[in-house]
Formats: sequence, C-alpha cells, structure tokens
Amino acid sequence: MRETEEIRDKVVLVGLNSPVLDKNERADEQSMEELAALVETAGAETVGTVLQNRTSPDPRTFVGEGKVAEIQLYCENVGATMVIFDNDLSPSQQRVLTDMLGVQVLDRCGLILDIFAQRARTKEGRLQVELAQYKYLLPRLTGMWTHLERQAGTSGSGPIGSKGPGETQLETDRRLIHKKIDKLRDDLEEVRRVRGTQRERRRKNEIPVVAIVGYTNAGKSTLLNQLTGAAIPANNRLFDTLDTTSRLLTVSDTLDVVISDTVGFIRKLPHQLVEAFKATLEELEYADLLLHVIDVSNPDWQQQSEVVERLITELGADRLPRIDVFNKCDCLPAGEILPHGEDIVSVSARTGAGMAELLEKIDRRLDKGTRRVTLHIPYDKGGLLDMLYREAKVENVAYSETIDVTAVCTPRVLGLVEPYIHP
Repeated sequence: MRETEEIRDKVVLVGLNSPVLDKNERADEQSMEELAALVETAGAETVGTVLQNRTSPDPRTFVGEGKVAEIQLYCENVGATMVIFDNDLSPSQQRVLTDMLGVQVLDRCGLILDIFAQRARTKEGRLQVELAQYKYLLPRLTGMWTHLERQAGTSGSGPIGSKGPGETQLETDRRLIHKKIDKLRDDLEEVRRVRGTQRERRRKNEIPVVAIVGYTNAGKSTLLNQLTGAAIPANNRLFDTLDTTSRLLTVSDTLDVVISDTVGFIRKLPHQLVEAFKATLEELEYADLLLHVIDVSNPDWQQQSEVVERLITELGADRLPRIDVFNKCDCLPAGEILPHGEDIVSVSARTGAGMAELLEKIDRRLDKGTRRVTLHIPYDKGGLLDMLYREAKVENVAYSETIDVTAVCTPRVLGLVEPYIHP
C-alpha cells in the first residue's frame, strides 16, 4: 500500500534571551516549546532549536553574525526550509536574516498570523485576520522591490532626484494597502454595529452574558460543549477556536445566560492581533461574568494565567466579576492540591466533573432577584401577557376565570405585575 505524505516545511527555531529585553519578550525553554507547538499547528515540522544568551540584541542581525553563520550551517545540515524566531524581528532584521540564511525567515508574530489565516472561518474572523496581516506587511514592503530599484535612479546610477520603478511600485503598494486597511476597518465597524444591536436586544431581555476566556488550548471549547451540548470542534492544538461562538445556557430554573467562547490568549500575542480582534474581544467589556479557564495540567499554568490577566486588563475587562475554572483536573496526580475559594472551581470539561458546582457558582454570581411566580391576570389586563412574553420567561399559560401564568420574572417585571402574583 503506497502512502502519500504532504510536504511540510522543515523549521529551525531560534530564540534570544537578553536582560535588555522586556521579561515577556525573552525566549526561554518554555516559550520555545510553545513555539514548536505553534509550528505543528501551522502544519510544519521542527527539526532543530537554537536558544542564545546574549547581553543585547544585534541591531542588524538580532543574534550576531557569528551566530547567523552557525544557524546557516545548521539549516544546511538538517535540510531546513525556514527559520522562525521566538522574538519579534524588525522588518530590516528579517530582510537581512533571509538574505544571509538563504531560507525564509519569520518571527513569532508572522507565524501566529499564518495560523490565524488558516483557522478563521467566519467572514468576521477573516476580516480581522486580513487587517492584522496588512498591518504586519506594511512596514515590510521596503526592500521587496530592490530588483526593480537597480534599474534606475534609486540605485545611485541615475540622475539625482529621479525615481526608479521600484520606488514607484513601493508607493503604489503602500497606497493600495492603506486603502485595503481603511476598507477592512469600515467592514469591522459594521460588525461592531451589528454586535451592538444584538447586545442591546439581549439587555432589553435582561439576559446576562458570560464570556469564556483563557490561554490557548486551555479547554474553553470543550467546556462550552460540555455545558451546552454544542458541537464545536475541540482539538488538542493551539488556536483551534478563532471565531466567537455564543450559545444559550440554562444555568438554573430561574436563570438563562448567553455564554460565549473567545479566541485563546497567548504570551507575545502580536499587537496587531489584539487590535484586529477588538471586534470579537470587545464582548468581554460588555459581559456580566468572565469564566477564566486555566489548564492546571500544564506545568506553566501560573505564567499562562498571568498572560491572560494582563490581556484582560488591556481590554478593559479587569473590573468584571470572574470565576477561575481550573480545568483538566482529571489529568493531575492523586492528592494534588488546587487553589480553593468562593470564585474558584476545579472541573474536567472532558469528563463533566465539577460542572454542577460551576453552574451553582454562576447562578450565585448572577443572581439579581429573578423569581418564578404564578400570576392570576384579569382578562381586561391581557396586555400584561404580551409584556411577559417580551420581557420574562413564560413557562405556562392557562385560561380559566383569569389568565393563569407561570413565569420567571426579573425584579423590574415583578414590580409591574405585583398585584397579580398568587401568594
């Protein structure tokens, strides 16, 4: 039996650890392992890792020319077709390294953008990724047209002040990309407007919104599936969910909520993506409750949790009520002690363990005085029934001497129908 294998890029990973870099920008063994997982998610294969300690980055080559020569020899020996840096590279560093190494060079930001481009499914998700890609590409246009620049003035061989076709092409491309960015921003504003309308409708019906957040691959989609029975793909790979998914969840007999899964956070998340995904992540700002899902089976769960905390603060959602959901507790050794507290719960989204306790905590956190009542409404007050259908959860209606209604009502609605409540 003959098997055909898809040709995959062979990638050498490079990271720099330097005291002059911000703590979150430094490469270490954990971030390099995560980079390898990102490479796997993108469909490529890691064939080697180079982690360098250096007092400061080299302005031209980032890691120094001697180290570049080592990496170039390493790439030849292992047959690498690409080099990916765990740190962000400037456009000029990326160009110089590509020339010196003779293979394509990407940084972590470029890799994550590539994964997002592969994974986005909805129109909104694709718009967001495209916007981030153009923002990433814009400063990297310079140098793409050097083959044309040599033909005329910009190479120095023509009259002073004359423009080579390369420069003309560069300016044309910049103008086109700026126009595309403006168009994408307009499209995303329309998405925000539609989302705003949906939010207002939910507020009118007083349905609380619960947003699931967490580090990528923490089990957010699996948790949403477990709670709601949704059939959302949940795989063991990074960034499997890019498009926000919302479902109606009955938490208790007096509480329904809209629960939303969001894109996973990650350390060194490209700034363009934080900006581009505001249309999705702004759901957090309007949520009534956050569920922060933490993968406790990961040895780095505390650092991952800190990354999520920082991004929640950056998105202006740090004042929202929150429940910390310690997931994958079934993968821990027996006797492992986990954090406890009023707003902490340990669960296994895969097996369903801890779900009842989680629902109880959600119910307690969002309890706003909603009650189930039986009403005896006179026929001449029949308009109240229409109001109840619009603004309450009507469970049963029977017509006898009065209109007998069983409904779950918010405090505001209870005030309107108080004279007709059956004790």
